[in-house]
Formats: sequence, structure tokens, C-alpha cells
Amino acid sequence: MIKIENIHKKFGKVEVLKGVDLHIGTPGIHAILGPNGSGKTTLIKSILGLVIPDKGSIKINGNNISHQWKYRKNIDYLPQIAQFPNNLKVSELLNLIKDLRNQNTRDQDLIKLFELTPFLNKKLGHLSGGTRQKVNIVLAFMCDSPLMILDEPTTGLDPLSTIHLKELLKTATKNGKTILITSHIMSFVEENADEIVFLMDGKIYFKGSTATLKKNTGMNNLEAAIAELLKENHA
Repeated sequence: MIKIENIHKKFGKVEVLKGVDLHIGTPGIHAILGPNGSGKTTLIKSILGLVIPDKGSIKINGNNISHQWKYRKNIDYLPQIAQFPNNLKVSELLNLIKDLRNQNTRDQDLIKLFELTPFLNKKLGHLSGGTRQKVNIVLAFMCDSPLMILDEPTTGLDPLSTIHLKELLKTATKNGKTILITSHIMSFVEENADEIVFLMDGKIYFKGSTATLKKNTGMNNLEAAIAELLKENHA
């Protein structure tokens, strides 16, 4: 579905992506991991067309996305920090996004799942961080796009909401969706991800299953395996 070839990106003198090659051809959950400043956000924003690489190409379903925009209709995106006007009510935001997407949605089922009915007439600026994140998850999952990009989706969620998120992810993958996730919660990644893509200093150092990464590093959990990768490549 996604084919990235030799993309480079500089911001001023800082080279953030240094010839990244990445092919994601199968449905499932693909975790994009790496330390702060590794290039994860720039890579995601490049796929979304929010950052234009200086060199290289990105293709989705065989089509080069350069100077295109219609392909974004087939992507559901949850940013790490979603910025919406604080004076909008939750119901107004949901209706706005539904009007923009112009698709059948399942927002009512998700509102019920995350118990958001009491908050529909409240303004976003009056919500707690966790409740806002629930609203963001409803926005990300209410359409039926084949590609999802979720940046730190568990931020602020209580344990029950995290369980609901995991259930949504399992259903999405069963339905053949391709999901890119970034997260600093390694237990969440280990439990849910089908593939790990480890990015550091603008390059990919590992791509494969959690089991393979643990075997390669000699570690028995993902967090320790990632720490070992960091040590190996900083040595």
C-alpha cells in the first residue's frame, strides 16, 4: 500500500530524513518507533502530504502522492495534538468533520462506546485531556478509510478507554485496514503491533516483527529490545 523510496528532508541545516526506504504492503498494525528527534513525525507528515520531501518519492496504492490531495480522503488521521477551536461544541465538531468527509460514519456507536453523550453539548475547551482524546479517537475511527495513521493514540486515556481502543484496532485489522501507529508505550505496541519499524537519526535501523527484534537483541520484551537497539547504534 505504501512505498517510500529514498526520501530526504532538511529543515535549515538539520537533515531529519536521510534516504528512508520503507515498503508497507500488508494490512495490519505497523508501529513507527524511535527516540525523540528520530524523524518519525516528519515521516508521517510526509505520507500525509503535510511535509514535502527534498528528494525521493512516496507512493500509495501505486500512485505518487507528490502535489496530490485526493488520496487523503482514504486516510484517517489522529495527530498527537489535535488542534480544534476551543469554543466548538463536541457535537459541532463531529458534524463539521462529517460534512467535510461526506461519508457514511459510525460516530453514534463510538460515542456510546466511549460514553461521550453527556459531553456532546460541551465546548472542547471545557473538556479534560482524556475526554478530548476520546473525541479525537471517534473522529479517527468513524469513517471507513483503508489507511489509518495514529500518533500516540493512548495519550490521556483511562484503562477502560484503552481497552476499547485495542478492540477497535483488532476489528480494523480484521477488516483489512493498514494502520501506522507511533507510541512511547512499549507494552501497548508489543501487544498490538504486527510489525516494528525503528527509526533513528533519520534512518531505518530495523523492520520486522516484535519476535524477530527480541531474538536479534537477545531481549525478552520490546522495551528492553528497543533500549538495546539504541545502545548498539550509539556505541
